Amino acid sequence: MGIFQPEIECMSRDEITAIQTERLIAQVKRCYENVAVFRERMDKKGLKPEDIKTLDDLKLLPFTTKQDLRDYYPYQLFAAPLKDIVRIQASSGTTGRQIVAGYTRKDLDMWADAMARQLMAAGADDTSIVQVSYGYGLFTGGLGAHGGAERIGATVIPTSSGNTERQIRFMVELGTTHLCCTPSYAMYLGESVNEMGFRDKLKLKAGIFGAEPWTEDMRKAIESSLGIRAHDVYGLTEIMGPGVSYECEMQSGMHICEDMFIPEIIDPDTEEPLPAGSFGELVFTTITKEGMPLIRYRTRDLCMLNYDKCDCGRTFVRMMKPAGRTDDMLIIRGVNVFPSQIEEVLLKVSGKEITPNYQIVVDRVNNTDTLDINVEMSEHMLADDIKSLTAIEAKIVTQLRSTLGIGAKVHLVNPKTITRSEGKAKRVIDNRKLH
Repeated sequence: MGIFQPEIECMSRDEITAIQTERLIAQVKRCYENVAVFRERMDKKGLKPEDIKTLDDLKLLPFTTKQDLRDYYPYQLFAAPLKDIVRIQASSGTTGRQIVAGYTRKDLDMWADAMARQLMAAGADDTSIVQVSYGYGLFTGGLGAHGGAERIGATVIPTSSGNTERQIRFMVELGTTHLCCTPSYAMYLGESVNEMGFRDKLKLKAGIFGAEPWTEDMRKAIESSLGIRAHDVYGLTEIMGPGVSYECEMQSGMHICEDMFIPEIIDPDTEEPLPAGSFGELVFTTITKEGMPLIRYRTRDLCMLNYDKCDCGRTFVRMMKPAGRTDDMLIIRGVNVFPSQIEEVLLKVSGKEITPNYQIVVDRVNNTDTLDINVEMSEHMLADDIKSLTAIEAKIVTQLRSTLGIGAKVHLVNPKTITRSEGKAKRVIDNRKLH
């Protein structure tokens, strides 16, 4: 696999530290001078930009949260004048009011470099045909992947999301080699490709999937259904978009673009930084962003960082696949439950009996939380008797109880009855919020 910028992606740790230190000092000064909210918070802590001299001083700086982006919407966190903002993107707004992010021309160039690193790490080059099936528009997925593909000189097919039959027809007729979309949509495309009998007509080599959490078992299912290597990519609208970190051919964690971002792991409760190798909440400081730089942004994603040398040759630290989010965690009958735990169990069971399509429904009946999981049966299971279906449900219930520590009701439903997603999948319905 190629390396887009080996002189950057393979720097020594000393070189990375030197670049990060220089850029952090400059960024803190920029934010202090141009973002009133940040200046007020630093003043409250008795800090001045000149107090930040090393990476160790990062922990002295105030945090930024998603609520800040809502409270100071739309432009109060921008550090560049609007005349220098050449694009505005926005979050999907699935967890509250939409937030916006502003980009200067330099910001877009850096973003294209970051996604170019991911594409080349997945084997793409200037001879590749990249189909971008993320949504275009305010969502960062489509334009982010598009910019990276253009940066490496690949041929881009900007299909956006939706119209699955046309997506597959383009894959076959135009010879798509690399697919960019959400993992849940990749699952749907794989399912549809096989139903249409087009699997052997594909020229796909690899896929780059992000924007929602997915498990290793889901990776295997996608790779099997589409006959490709499935790579994980991580990003947030508020930090940049896809490409903040990217997975190489080793598929063992995502390399963080450390020349653009400084990662930290903190204890989400005490907010104290944790030592290398610890599991906790991921925090990012953007050190090259001009439009909307963020200092110590709390992502709410729970993971760990791996500083061990990667066999691919890149030296950027790797973040392990997030195990969940502090704001996605469900507390059911006093037990912390992450949707990813449920997905992992279902994917281990899936095969001939069930499909990977499911929906979690949480409710409260007589002051007690209920957990129901609807799981689609495979086509051939329709012919099985009630006794067989009950046995499969019981098997899933047992494995869920073992993993979660609480009971759940499992309902096998007919194939194709759970709505497919062409963007981010909505896996959880928590009706308790309606009460």
